[in-house]
Amino acid sequence: MDSKQFKEAATSTIDEIITYFETLPQRDVVSSVTPGYLRPLLAPSAPAEGEPWSLIQSDLESKILPGITHWSHPGFHAFFPCATSYPSILGELYSSALSGACFNWICSPAVTELETIVLDWLSQLLGLPSCYLSTGPTNGGGVIQGSASEAVLTAMVAAREKYLLETIPSDLSEEEREDAIALKRAKMVALATTATHSSTKKAALILGVRFVTIPVTAATNYSLTAPALSSTLSSLRARGLEPFFLTATLGTTDTCAVDDFAGITSSLSTSPFPPGTPGEIWVHIDAAYAGAALVLPEVQSSTKISLIEKFHSFDMNMHKWLLTNFDASCLFVRDRKWFVQALSVNQAVYGNSASAGGLVTDYREWQIPLGRRFRSLKIWFVLRSYGVKGLQEYITRTAKIGEEFAEWVNEKKDLFEVLTGPSFALTVFRMTGKDEEERNERTKKLAEKINASGKIWITSTVLDGRYAIRFMTGVARTEREHVKAAFGVICEAAEGIVKGE
Repeated sequence: MDSKQFKEAATSTIDEIITYFETLPQRDVVSSVTPGYLRPLLAPSAPAEGEPWSLIQSDLESKILPGITHWSHPGFHAFFPCATSYPSILGELYSSALSGACFNWICSPAVTELETIVLDWLSQLLGLPSCYLSTGPTNGGGVIQGSASEAVLTAMVAAREKYLLETIPSDLSEEEREDAIALKRAKMVALATTATHSSTKKAALILGVRFVTIPVTAATNYSLTAPALSSTLSSLRARGLEPFFLTATLGTTDTCAVDDFAGITSSLSTSPFPPGTPGEIWVHIDAAYAGAALVLPEVQSSTKISLIEKFHSFDMNMHKWLLTNFDASCLFVRDRKWFVQALSVNQAVYGNSASAGGLVTDYREWQIPLGRRFRSLKIWFVLRSYGVKGLQEYITRTAKIGEEFAEWVNEKKDLFEVLTGPSFALTVFRMTGKDEEERNERTKKLAEKINASGKIWITSTVLDGRYAIRFMTGVARTEREHVKAAFGVICEAAEGIVKGE
């Protein structure tokens, strides 16, 4: 493909992308293909000769799109959004053209420096304490990761190495130190609640440390509180175990619950290893979805985000609810040396005078992989294109639609019961019934009927044995009219279930 052919192909591609977004409501939300559908539609091997773009492009619509579930569809109310926008897409286009591994500053100085700058912009926008700025008092900063799961793994690696460095005597021989580390790791425990995303458990599995969950229930709105944390810490230490890491959440997956940051701070302050002392527990805040709502000052205040100054790391995904396409998980750390000392592995080929002089940031020391893409471009484009006001209006609008949906559900008390929410554009509800068994059975049938319609897509969960439906309104293309229509689909299906249809 020469430059002329590329220009023609790119023009037609942009036209198709625009048409795709403008005609999304006419498509079913969820793909209806069966497993293995694609192989019979494609050639058994790559073509010997290159094929024209027009043929390749036509196959995208006829063969690929039938197997796509449309996360930007206005009827997508499942999971959380997987955002995109035209400025973000343009950022990806430029990133693809300026392709490079960019693990060191010298690999492309602008790639590193723009990332540092835009994450400082984002930190300020979210109201994070100044210690999380690259120019802050504790030499912190942000780095773009692939996902919140990757972020929690990165944070846990740093927490593990920090804990070992602080709790193992420094005067041991190399062999003695290796033995001490092996014994210590067998006792180390990573903590999360029963409502925390599974990524913390997976990170502990990868790192070979113990993992313990702290039970949370409806009594505390599924959030972690000081008494629950203190009780768990005491129990673990009584068994000779050593808690070193805790994931606290701003917006849990099931219900968008927010853990009690003040309570966590209080509990840790009275523990044998309070914050700021050797052996302290690393607290990581997972705000993957709901962290986007921190663009609103009132959310910063209500969630007491200023308290995370005493915590160690914070992560939110711009690619969920902030108009930036996957992947753009923004991880902030209070002190960058924790990442560098845990993740820095040098090889002669990486050497350069800027890195050797300590004058620059090398993001390879802040992440698990070596190479990295120019992901800050799309964040830069989105922040500049929408501005603070535009992002605030988007979050406010989609959250307001969620509040209206919850009101409509509450008005149908003969059919429904709201279990949690509305919280960050998420409402969790279930059907009514004569007993718990009937309520669960009806709700499960309702979820199946809703998704079978193809018009909307929801996900389900189980809260304290109660089967429930999650309904989210955060997708950028979802308007009030779409949610009103979705509520009609839900009511019609629920009425049919009550009638035994």
